[in-house]
Amino acid sequence: MIDKVDNYIKNFNLHNNMQGIFNFFPNKKNNKDTVIEYLEVANKKISKYINEFWTAKQKQGSSLHEVAYRACFKSELPKFFIELLSREGDVVYDPFLGRGTTAIEAGLLARNIIGNDINPLSKILSKPRLFIPPLKEIKERLKFIPINYNIKPEKDLSMFYHSKTESEIYSLREYLLNEKLDNIDEWIRMVATNRLTGHSKGFFSVYTLPPNQAVSISRQILINEKRNQAPEYRDVKKLIFKKTKSLLRNVNKLQMNNLKKINTNSIFLNEDARKTKNIKDASVQLTVTSPPFLDTVQYSQDNWLRCWFNGINSEEVAKKITMSRNLSDWIGVMKDVFKELFRITKKNGWVAFEVGEIRGGKIKLDEYVLPVGLEAGFNCLGVIINSQNFTKTSNIWGIKNNNFGTNTNRVVLFYK
Repeated sequence: MIDKVDNYIKNFNLHNNMQGIFNFFPNKKNNKDTVIEYLEVANKKISKYINEFWTAKQKQGSSLHEVAYRACFKSELPKFFIELLSREGDVVYDPFLGRGTTAIEAGLLARNIIGNDINPLSKILSKPRLFIPPLKEIKERLKFIPINYNIKPEKDLSMFYHSKTESEIYSLREYLLNEKLDNIDEWIRMVATNRLTGHSKGFFSVYTLPPNQAVSISRQILINEKRNQAPEYRDVKKLIFKKTKSLLRNVNKLQMNNLKKINTNSIFLNEDARKTKNIKDASVQLTVTSPPFLDTVQYSQDNWLRCWFNGINSEEVAKKITMSRNLSDWIGVMKDVFKELFRITKKNGWVAFEVGEIRGGKIKLDEYVLPVGLEAGFNCLGVIINSQNFTKTSNIWGIKNNNFGTNTNRVVLFYK
């Protein structure tokens, strides 16, 4: 299997790969587009495979992934490794689940799922997309939820929302925090959490920064002044249903059946990735993940509004999240993560560990992750470096090319 995977990656050609995994012609020179370089780690020669292995242009990802979240990878990345390194019914794991990209893609491909994240928002955003209610039931539940336009706000959010919209958000929040939620309520909560702020009329708020973070109240006041804008009324229930239809627009019957097949076996944990006692030894076939990168994302600042809406103390959660201030501390945390990954990974199982370039490209985390994984007992097939064009959103953050930014996909591929 190792040689087969190695040959597949070496001979990979994006445009000739549409007929399926391992369906290629290794003897054709024009089929071998992968550039191979080498680096030496712990007296081992490690291959670096450079190619366009996945891209948004290759095949449109599922609309079910379209939930904004800071510092997340595209669905094409886990799809590449899930199809290559696992089969239907295998367990696919993500210890740093984020918005749930790995879990959702694994579910669509009929793999069993374990997702973990110390951030409770992760489960709120991920799990409902495995338990999709019928549109009719979502519409009826939205009608049922009471709206009180005389509700007294405990927090002034008038810089984000029209007074009528604010009342609808408060009413929905009160309902969700005081009811025993079923999968319909959880779906509505997931969509509402995703629609709180953004830069188009599809969100509840007036124009603000991209929807993967929330600016502070004082910052939003300045944005409103600079843009000479005031919040317009946005119909909360109408926008939730509109986004629901958008999320489901290209989910086909096979994918829906796959999700139903595996959703009851899915496991979502809210634990430290170094201590996942609820995961059995040697039970995971494939891990696809991306860990937090030092201090590049400020959780409590980015997620304060989402946490408020869901009754979560963002400051308390932020204390639990690994936000290492220096590389040495980060490596120490990753050592314990890899020890745990080695414990739960099956023999002949895989770990695809995506890391980026940070500090303006001066630090390539793959070069630091490699010895950590090897020390834990894994073997390394190599580093998969995906050549890509950056997205509109990444350009907002000043990322202009493949030399800078955490968006560079560098995946260290380990096996047991």
